[in-house]
Amino acid sequence: MAASLRLAVGNGPLNFRMRFALVQMNPTVGDLAGNAGKIIASIHRAKDAEARVVLLPELALCGYPPKDLLLRGDFLDEQIRQLRRIAAETDGLDVLVGYAERNTAPVGRPLHNAAALLRDGEIVSRHFKTLLPTYDVFDESRYFEPGPNTPDNNVIDACRTGDDCFTLGVTICEDLWNDERLIPRRLYHSNPLGDLKLAGAELIVNLSASPFVAGKHAFRRELFAEQAKKHGVPLLYVNQVGGNDELVFDGNSCAFDANGKLIAHAKAFEDDLLVVDIPKVAASLQTAVEHEEIPDVESIRRALVLGTRDYLHKCGFKKAVIGLSGGIDSAVVAAVATEALGEENVEGVAMPSRYSSGHSVDDARALAENLGIRFHVVPIKPMHDAFDASLGEVFDVTGLTAENLQARIRGATMMAFSNKTGALLLTTGNKSELAVGYCTLYGDMCGGLSVISDVPKTDVYRLARHYNNTAGREVIPENTITKPPSAELAPDQQDSDSLPDYDTLDAILERYIELEEGPDTIVAAGYEREVVEKVVKLVDRSEYKRRQAAPGLKVTSRAFGFGRRMPIAQRFDPLMTTTAKPI
Repeated sequence: MAASLRLAVGNGPLNFRMRFALVQMNPTVGDLAGNAGKIIASIHRAKDAEARVVLLPELALCGYPPKDLLLRGDFLDEQIRQLRRIAAETDGLDVLVGYAERNTAPVGRPLHNAAALLRDGEIVSRHFKTLLPTYDVFDESRYFEPGPNTPDNNVIDACRTGDDCFTLGVTICEDLWNDERLIPRRLYHSNPLGDLKLAGAELIVNLSASPFVAGKHAFRRELFAEQAKKHGVPLLYVNQVGGNDELVFDGNSCAFDANGKLIAHAKAFEDDLLVVDIPKVAASLQTAVEHEEIPDVESIRRALVLGTRDYLHKCGFKKAVIGLSGGIDSAVVAAVATEALGEENVEGVAMPSRYSSGHSVDDARALAENLGIRFHVVPIKPMHDAFDASLGEVFDVTGLTAENLQARIRGATMMAFSNKTGALLLTTGNKSELAVGYCTLYGDMCGGLSVISDVPKTDVYRLARHYNNTAGREVIPENTITKPPSAELAPDQQDSDSLPDYDTLDAILERYIELEEGPDTIVAAGYEREVVEKVVKLVDRSEYKRRQAAPGLKVTSRAFGFGRRMPIAQRFDPLMTTTAKPI
């Protein structure tokens, strides 16, 4: 965990200041003892920093999202044992920690998404999340019963000495995301923040596990600043950091004064301990801090690196292996993996076929040398010839069958490397390809993690340029970036033989997948109907492939995977509605 950040406050007539420690931590889902150990270590560091109140993220004890682990009684029992272990370390402190609590009421879902107030060795009180998200990657109504939006549930007193107390309004993640002025469509009828202010809250704290999406944190800051200003109370937001399965959490915990001024900010994509002093009165005397906005391409790079590192390490892997085609996708994945794991833990394998260009192996080798990773060449022509000979006794191996056969030979070869070395095979397909099915089941889709499956092809190019610009040297070979993309599964094949140019394709995909626009709306925005209809057909008929793909890291607002739940066997055809009159 990084060094503490202390915030200086202005001079003025203050009753007293209370020091808060925001623990931005990286939990591992299900590692209850390990997470508790991290929490205890952070409590001791907060004591050393003379903090009085310690705030930890949503479900910090069990990690977010715990999914169906929450259905196990032994999991819940052990969580409470670890919560008591943490409470024993809270002498002289108030600690708010996120965990899952059983619902003792006879009716309702079995659990609450909860925050426990720990003080002087005891579990003093429990506070329950009011607004439960059930959209995108969130499925909290599957497990949790919402808590009552009442002062007893959401307001607590944190005391320093004698009568010196702060009345805290406790919120958990989604409870903060219901502002009618900034949320396009409010999902909930109640707004916990307004109710907390009416109940006497002098400061709002929010324990969060808010996943990364490119550009999201700028909106968070705008939303939180507006809410602090609207209600006239300081606001402290502490967020989880790290990768858990498909989700990456960016941290970026922050604090705002009662005027909505940003007064403290934690690091992005790293463990951190943010220490901030909040005065009882005269909050306007707080000193503002500048926060440099991280460009989207850099934030995506950091998210992919963190997500890759945590996925491998939390799943017990130390090394990765990647098929290097000489193309841009595998080059970016190799660069991300090398940054995440270290060059000594990454291997690249080139598998030239009868249709591979001479520069493919050369570009792959140059990339490996630039990254400092081990590199192997395994020609697949002998294997391809053997398949042709055997299958040729039954049918002619031509067309799509022949193309996919090569991809599947490569997939089997890469899985052999993975089995032999114990390294996790990383797949290299991007979001554009996965969207339209420009990938081969049991071929290039083989692997344990799809690093860039939520990164459109146009952003893959941006990442490649960004790697080179940031390093001040050629990390990814220039020829890899500038040559026309090709799967090299047929003579002189290029992606443009099958797909629109990627600028056009990605723009249509964003509208169809992320914005949920229909074909008519996309055509009205200026895109050719023939191209739009082709893309829509490809997306819809490729759902069965995506269902069998490796899990991929989420970096956009609408990623393939458990956040986008489309049926495979279905007959809704959006193209049949394009000329229909409005009902």
